[in-house]
Amino acid sequence: MGKRGSRSRSQLLSALTKKQKKHLRDFGEEHPSWDRFGKDTKPQICQPSESTDTSSSESEAESEPEHVSGYHKLLATLKTVSEEEEEEDEEEEEGEGEGEGEEEEEGSVVEEAEMNDEDGDSDVSVEEEKAAESTELRENRILPADPEGKDGDKPPGTSQQEYPEEFTDAKHESLFSLETNFLEEESRGSCSLKASQDPFLQHMNKELKEKEIQAIATNPQMTCQLKWPILGQLVFSSKFQKLETFKPPKDIDLKSLHLQKPLETTWTKTNSHFLSGLHKSSSPFTPLQKELFLIMNSYRDLLYPERTALQNGEEIRHVYCLHAINHVLKANAQVLGNNSRRRSQKLGVGDDDDFRDQGLTRPKVLIVVPFREAALRVVQLFISLLEGDSKKKIIVSNKKRFNGEYGSDPEERPPNLKRPEDYEAVFVGNIDDHFRIGVAILQRSIRLYAPFYSSDILIASPLGLRTIIGAEGEKKRDFDFLSSVELLIIDQADIYLMQNWEHVLHLMSHMNLLPLDSHGVDFSRVRMWSLNNWSKFYRQTLLFGALQDAQINSVFNKHCVNMQGQVAVRNVPMTGSISHVLVQLPHVFQRMEAENLALVIDARFNFFVNKILPQYRDAVMSHTLVYVPSYFDFVRLRNYFKKEDLNFTHICEYAQKSAVSRARQFFFQGEKQFLLLTERFHFYKRYTIKGIRNLIFYELPTYPHFYSEVCNMLRATTRGEEAAWTCTVLYSKYDAQRLASVVGVERAAQMLQSKKNVHLFITGER
Repeated sequence: MGKRGSRSRSQLLSALTKKQKKHLRDFGEEHPSWDRFGKDTKPQICQPSESTDTSSSESEAESEPEHVSGYHKLLATLKTVSEEEEEEDEEEEEGEGEGEGEEEEEGSVVEEAEMNDEDGDSDVSVEEEKAAESTELRENRILPADPEGKDGDKPPGTSQQEYPEEFTDAKHESLFSLETNFLEEESRGSCSLKASQDPFLQHMNKELKEKEIQAIATNPQMTCQLKWPILGQLVFSSKFQKLETFKPPKDIDLKSLHLQKPLETTWTKTNSHFLSGLHKSSSPFTPLQKELFLIMNSYRDLLYPERTALQNGEEIRHVYCLHAINHVLKANAQVLGNNSRRRSQKLGVGDDDDFRDQGLTRPKVLIVVPFREAALRVVQLFISLLEGDSKKKIIVSNKKRFNGEYGSDPEERPPNLKRPEDYEAVFVGNIDDHFRIGVAILQRSIRLYAPFYSSDILIASPLGLRTIIGAEGEKKRDFDFLSSVELLIIDQADIYLMQNWEHVLHLMSHMNLLPLDSHGVDFSRVRMWSLNNWSKFYRQTLLFGALQDAQINSVFNKHCVNMQGQVAVRNVPMTGSISHVLVQLPHVFQRMEAENLALVIDARFNFFVNKILPQYRDAVMSHTLVYVPSYFDFVRLRNYFKKEDLNFTHICEYAQKSAVSRARQFFFQGEKQFLLLTERFHFYKRYTIKGIRNLIFYELPTYPHFYSEVCNMLRATTRGEEAAWTCTVLYSKYDAQRLASVVGVERAAQMLQSKKNVHLFITGER
């Protein structure tokens, strides 16, 4: 029998061309344009499915009849060829392919081999091979293929097929039927979840009514304030009819959180670093993590403006990665369970609405981070959460390439660079801010560099998303992958204020729009609220930043309309950053008046030119530093100084290193009376400017601690002029948040309500 089988296989293979063999191995079917296999081969006659494009539709592959079609038999024969024949075919194909195709195939094969070397020994047990095979087959079932190349993120040199060798165990081909058993098991698990109080199912299965959607425009926003032990003052709000609040329990059990396997066991080990410092605590979370995760798990929108890279940044990253991967695993388990249920039923039997478990596109989670280092840490957390302390390491494709592109070399950083601790915590590792990557996750595998429309999680920077979303009128632009995002995580939002906040606004305006193309979706599996274009009411948004800022609050209030409601942490600063000023210095706060917010920019410029600048034109008031937070204000002041022919120099984030050195030297020597300095330059460089005697804050700094840092620069050069030092600050009633962060909330209220426009503070008194 073995000889007959091998003879028939060789006949079938000999009738195929090399391109046909490659297409069968890559896509699992014959190409539509090839309607015959060969002269001597009789074609198989089989019932056609609903659509012949099985590579672009997930549901059609699942709803096929049980019988084996002709191309599946060919695929089986192709996969049972010996390893030597496969290698020879690959060599011949590589010889015929073009240069770019050769690099792609070789790169993916090498990466696969390197990934196997990193994951463990080369002698893999049969059980592990079976798990890998079933996982790969499940991925091919769930992930809709991307034949048209609309992947959204296809880096140069990446092959379309990430796994050139889909089946690692060709001898145990019949064991692929275990996929059905696995799906049935998952289906039973999802059924048990439905009977429970799983917040994921409660949120995703809730159906809104047309009246509720229409009432949002007229309903007043209901708010309620609560005080939690760790988070402090919380503001619950909602535009829907009911506003529900809750308080955190004293003790928390992992089973009550409905975590998907294997997260119940892997989370404790992954989070052990933060739990080691807690005494006599059996909780799997730190106190901060517990309260944050309770809000996340309730699927409410969250604004947390107290995330700092130096203190609790990694602690928060751990907990939102847990929530993100828990959401993805539950969503995929629901799809797998419904696949098996549909397969077990006869066609035409059952309610189609029971199987509505997907969105219009595959990506469910979007994580926005500022630098590649943050993306690297997120992916490492995903691997750790899926792997835990298990002896069997999970399959991670393209791991070495990812570490090379997103990692960093410690030797690249100058050893003598001295910067504040918060600067070192923010600008650590690879700080490239232009990137995007798709991640597909299944139970025992992670696929990095997955096409966007075949990914579960997208990790990107605002700039990386902006370049692919494009602008109105551009030919090459794509934002359909944002149509069905169910969880949006924006981490370190304050850094985007220093990069380009317009990119964030551009992203938010393109979230959850109806896609322009179907992308091979099975509409019978799409949830009704997604078809109704109500996805934005189901999307959960998590915003983390280091400060209370009006622009961040605006995004949260305008673009977050989750039906579960919103939760914002609103703790007021009792003591401002002015208390950290160490030099003896008089601080003169001058309030300017503006009729509305739109007129503040012009009012500030006119006030500075007419009231402040004449006091400093005298040569006695030399060595004056003007700190300008906005780049547009900086350009306006620079042009005015040039027009008035003032003796000044300037430093901005776009200046060359040589120009910065000259400007600092001229200012230090007194050759230039004024120095214009942008806030973004200070953020990215944190240089100590020497020679300052007079300080003007054209506007209050975005970061409160920048105020004390710049003031303390006066002591960099002490020549006995301490008595002549001055500091002038401009503010208006629209700067209430920044003013409270600098002087404290009580003093800020008095200054804004006072009839006097000038207030004096003196620091450094002994």
